[in-house]
Parts: sequence; C-alpha cells; structure tokens
Amino acid sequence: MPHRPILCVDDEPNNLALIRQILQDEYRLVFARNGAEALQAAAKHDPALILLDVEMPDIDGYAVAAALKAEPRTEQIPIIFVTSLDREVDERTGFACGGVDYIAKPVSPYILRARVRTHLSLVRASALNRSYRDAIQMLGVAGHYNDSDTGTHIWRMASYARALAEAVGWDRERAELLEQAAPMHDTGKIGIPDAILKKPGKLDEDEWKIMRTHPRIGYEILSQSEAPLFKLAAEVSLYHHERWDGSGYPAGLAGETIPESARIVAVADVFDALTTKRPYKEPWPVERALATLDASAGSHLDARMVSAFQGILPRILTLKQHWDQQESRT
Repeated sequence: MPHRPILCVDDEPNNLALIRQILQDEYRLVFARNGAEALQAAAKHDPALILLDVEMPDIDGYAVAAALKAEPRTEQIPIIFVTSLDREVDERTGFACGGVDYIAKPVSPYILRARVRTHLSLVRASALNRSYRDAIQMLGVAGHYNDSDTGTHIWRMASYARALAEAVGWDRERAELLEQAAPMHDTGKIGIPDAILKKPGKLDEDEWKIMRTHPRIGYEILSQSEAPLFKLAAEVSLYHHERWDGSGYPAGLAGETIPESARIVAVADVFDALTTKRPYKEPWPVERALATLDASAGSHLDARMVSAFQGILPRILTLKQHWDQQESRT
C-alpha cells in the first residue's frame, strides 16, 4: 500500500463511504468533510492525490484547489474533481484552477479506480524523473568537485550540447536526453587524486597517464545502470576526449567511429572552456573561440559539428548570456 495517502474530500458522508469502499483495499485514505478541513489535511498528510468535491458549504472545491496550488508545499499534488457538476463549463473551470481530471457523479467504481491508478503512476514517474535530475546534479558536481571548473560550466555546456544536437538532426526527446547526460561527462574525475586535479602547473607524463583514466572510470560508474539516460552518459564519458584524427584517448578512435554524442559534447565543452574565466585564464572573446574551433575542425573536432555550431551562434550566445547571469548571482 502506498506510503502517501489519498485525500478524499466531500461534505456528504455517503459519498465518502462509497469512495472508501471502492479504494480502501488498495490505498491508504484520509478524509475531509469541507474545504477548511481539506486544506489542513493536505498540509498535514502530504497526500499523493486529492479527490475533491466542488459543491461544499464553506469553501467550494475550486477555491480549495486554487489555495492548494498557491501554496508551495501542496502545489504539486494532483487534484481529481469528483462532482455532480457535469457541464462543460464546470469541467473547464476545474482544469483552469489546477485539476488534472474530472469525474462526474454518480461515481463508477471502475472509472474511479482507473483514473486513480493512472494519476498515481504519473506521480511515481514524476518522482523518478526528479530522482534522475538529483542524480545528474550530484554526479555532475562530483566530477568537478576538486578541479578548477566554474560552478555553472557543466550546465552551460550541456545546454550548448542540446542546441547542437538539435541542429544536426536529433529529435527533441533525444536532444533533451543528451542535455541531461552531458553534465556527467567528467564523473570519472572522482577517481583522480586531488594532487593531480589541483596541480597548479603542467602535469608530467606519469600524471597525464593517470588523468587519462578518468573517461573509463566514469564509464564504469555510469554503465552500472540500464536506464537510457545513464547509458548515454556512460558513452559520452568514455569517448568525449577522443579526437577526429585518432590522437585522442582512451581508445584512439577516429572520425565517425567516435559516437556522435561525444563529438557533440566535445565541441560544446571546448567552446565553453575557452569563453569562460578560469583561475589560469581570462575568458576569450567569442570570435577568438570560434576561430579556435575552426582551426580544430578536422583534427580535434568533427568539422560538421563545428559548422553546425557556428550556424546556431545566435542561440548559443543567448544560452551563454543566460548562464553567465546565473553565475553572476552565485
């Protein structure tokens, strides 16, 4: 039985008794008999879902819904209106004030169970997505915890990667997935000693040998999951230091044998590194960074990706301005 209850709100005891009979075997239920009780119960019990009558003597259901949506603690709770008001205008009003569904009385047990099951599955999916986002943030930050990258680098770079992915033909869903995966590209730096990550001067050959292991470390961490997001993140982690001419690492891949995801992220990563301030350098002007991308096309970077990146420069600059403003507030 789910941990979070369903809050059932109706001023008629018989209606609450019917809902109890329909749902009690599968769900934990709490009840309220008017609008004021509903607001108190929502704050107290943090329900996963609210079944809400409209016609109540103190505060009607529409006002209750509006109050719940105005409060940060309860605004995300889905509300299904269960009411005898079945005109189209009533339904429109219900959806306008935040309802996710509208069930007309008399209640059909089959319909009520089906709608509750559907909306609770959406709640679980939303919670899972939030968990993914939290994991992305933690792994992204962990990968850069001990190096000199600025705070917003991974998120700005990821937004560039999504824009470039769309420019070279990725559909929206896949491009969004890459935007989520890209911040984890340096997760493997978790396994690199602090003395190397924080070394103020150039690394010697032995230190570089250790540094070059971070793509495989990241891959080993991220490939533990079968979720498409983490599989893509593992791919990007493993290959984002490969070079078009085959001189990169860890596998020395060349040309189109390098996964397209990694070729996209490489362009976004280089541009962001050049145009942002680091402890060892001032930010380069955009024109100088673009010239460097041009010079790297066909050797370090995929020339097609560089050309596409330049073709969406207005969008890139808009994204850069947004993230620069975010960084200035931190």
